[in-house]
Amino acid sequence: MELFLRYYLEHFNDLPRNSLHDRRKRKSMVEYISILIEACSAGKGNEHDEIYKYFQAQDYKVPRLNRRGVRDSSTIVQKSCLTGLIEDDSEESCRVAIRVLLHYHEEMKNTNGTVCLMGKYHNILYVAVKLCYIWQLKDADTVSALLEQIYFCEKTFERILIGALFGHKAPHYIAGWKSDFDSQEENLRAVVYFLDKANKSFLKLPFICGDENRLYRFIDLPIESCGKSSPLKIAVELGLPDKLLIFLRFGAEVYTHARVDVFEHILKRLSGFNHVYPYNLVSCLQLLLRVVPRIKLNLHDEYFEDLYTTFRERVFVTYSDLIEDGILPLSSCGLRAPKLKHLCRCIIRQRLWVNYQLPDGIRKLCLPESLWRYLDVLED
Repeated sequence: MELFLRYYLEHFNDLPRNSLHDRRKRKSMVEYISILIEACSAGKGNEHDEIYKYFQAQDYKVPRLNRRGVRDSSTIVQKSCLTGLIEDDSEESCRVAIRVLLHYHEEMKNTNGTVCLMGKYHNILYVAVKLCYIWQLKDADTVSALLEQIYFCEKTFERILIGALFGHKAPHYIAGWKSDFDSQEENLRAVVYFLDKANKSFLKLPFICGDENRLYRFIDLPIESCGKSSPLKIAVELGLPDKLLIFLRFGAEVYTHARVDVFEHILKRLSGFNHVYPYNLVSCLQLLLRVVPRIKLNLHDEYFEDLYTTFRERVFVTYSDLIEDGILPLSSCGLRAPKLKHLCRCIIRQRLWVNYQLPDGIRKLCLPESLWRYLDVLED
């Protein structure tokens, strides 16, 4: 597998710099490498001739981008089979393929003083992204290494996240490139996949916001083209409870460095609807209230001497309609004691979050199914 890909990348060097700018070219390269992974995964024992025949049978799928080296590449596959270089399962074949693509990207950076050359040399990482998702690579360390290389070149994951939030066609109008996923649903499933692998590898990356340089988890990294807002805040602003639920389940932070947090935003929006509230915004507020003991509001410094009185007056004056209509419970404002069950949920989720165990760690607790769903914010 490694020998074949290295041979292929030698011919890849001769292609134009913008050869992977077109989404269709990246898709063709993904299909080509997928055929190779499938062929290599089929190799068992002495069945090497059957692997070679399989690869030849799939030759119609080889993209025009790679047509130049197809015949020689097929010969390399045959020689690799004869020398026992073919892996016995798709997991190992995919892992090797991703590692080779990462190593190629790193080599090209080193030729330019550790600065990414961008163009096809960077877009090849998104070929690796699609391969990881298609083959559901389980090696979290390899997937994490891929995410790190993307981030250190771009300082954002917007090419992975924007399509899931705005639709797979939106990135073309927002940032000038087309999503590598065929639909918003597929893009969202890919985001869930990468969230899971980022958690399992304890991935944290630096981001400078104002004068502060801090480490963020994959789910909390601000998106540059969206005003440096986190995916959670964007989901709230757009009124997307289904996406918000996914982010909360994976431990997205509600309270961040931002001066105006998500509660300020959604409560102000709901207050302007004159007792007729949109279902999607109410659902977003209810989901947010499931993961915090109570809401927090930004108060001016001059009020810090009597914080509780100021907070109570602010809530009653500003959001009286929401309280009267039952949209904002008194227990969520700190004006009435919250339920012990809810406080326990917040504490347990906090401990699981610290250990990167959301949401998978919930199912490892010795609790009944109903409490699993309660802790996983699927029920209230």
